[in-house]
Amino acid sequence: MSEKRRDSKNRLLQSGESRRKDGRYAYKYTDTFGKPKFLYSWKLTPTDKIPAGKRDDISLREKEAILLKDLNDGIDPIGKKMTVCQLYAKQIRQRGNVRHNTENGRARLMKILEQDKLGSCSIESVKLSDAKEWALRMKEKGYSFKTISNDKRSLKAAFYTAIQDDCIRKNPFDFKLNTVLKDNTEPKVPLTPAQEESFLSFAQGDKVYQKYYDELIILLGTGLRISELCGLTDTDIDFNNRIINVDHQLLKSSKIGYYVEVPKTESGVRQIPMSDKVYQAFKRVLQNRKGAKPIIIDGYGNFLFLNRDGLPKVAVNYDSMFKGLAKKYNKTHEEALPKVMTPHTLRHTFCTNMANKGMNPKALQYLMGHSNITMTLNYYAHATFDSAKAEMDRLAA
Repeated sequence: MSEKRRDSKNRLLQSGESRRKDGRYAYKYTDTFGKPKFLYSWKLTPTDKIPAGKRDDISLREKEAILLKDLNDGIDPIGKKMTVCQLYAKQIRQRGNVRHNTENGRARLMKILEQDKLGSCSIESVKLSDAKEWALRMKEKGYSFKTISNDKRSLKAAFYTAIQDDCIRKNPFDFKLNTVLKDNTEPKVPLTPAQEESFLSFAQGDKVYQKYYDELIILLGTGLRISELCGLTDTDIDFNNRIINVDHQLLKSSKIGYYVEVPKTESGVRQIPMSDKVYQAFKRVLQNRKGAKPIIIDGYGNFLFLNRDGLPKVAVNYDSMFKGLAKKYNKTHEEALPKVMTPHTLRHTFCTNMANKGMNPKALQYLMGHSNITMTLNYYAHATFDSAKAEMDRLAA
């Protein structure tokens, strides 16, 4: 029988263990791909002391126990060593063919991770408290609750993929953000009927903003997304049947300029009927459309809504306009407009109005281009006492 190997302290070394000439202990094992791998430590057991000048570390036996548990649980001992940045890069690489805005968002989050200490951490080392600390650091850097929430959702998905790949056991980003940060997002509320009437009357009579009146009428009467409105061309308007055909949206990026994409969701491709007010507004838009530049964007031309240079308007043009309009309106009206006043406020108002008038939820879902009925049903939460009373009276009749 061969003599069992021992270390300098006359302790028996287990199978796979050895001691190198420099004094370090080593453990040799074979990974899931059949390749030899090694674990190293200056200590064999937890009670050993680290030699002077050497970095503190857990013992070899402790590392062996962790490795054995990983192997028994099917955890990939190599995959768990990848950094958070490497995991996120792997996640987005496997989910390509995304919209331009999504690409920009991914690049922004990757830059954040590269500049934050979390990005260089191995995914096995990231704990729940680390993920929460990351959220707090994001808040300290000035990011909004909504942005942090969206980024947290992306990281949660990436870590979930790591779990599916047997790299880790738990998802450190599986927590509710509002348990760590206060949600100070300003709620988006629709215009009341009185506000809507006053708002339109003010815009129509104001020398600066009256030129936007028809666009406001169209947004309030159709529920179009602002990028869908910007993308409308003369061929999208069917005056004979009073129908708006929506199958694309116009966007603009600082990197690539104007570009056209399909609507936000597959359900965004739809036809919207025109009320008489909307019909007349489109008629005036076409009559007043002058100085258009001969521009073709991804095969589309003759856009309806133009800036002062004769080029198609995009969302940013309306965002700035709405801020100015709301500010001027509030100076002369006792009841101020909602704090968050954007083109989406008018989309929100349209949907709420239709819900309060009793429109079938599925019909309203179609008009809004919502992919999920839950999104549409949320607008029914804005029902007022008057609309609730009217509905009860209708049912009691």
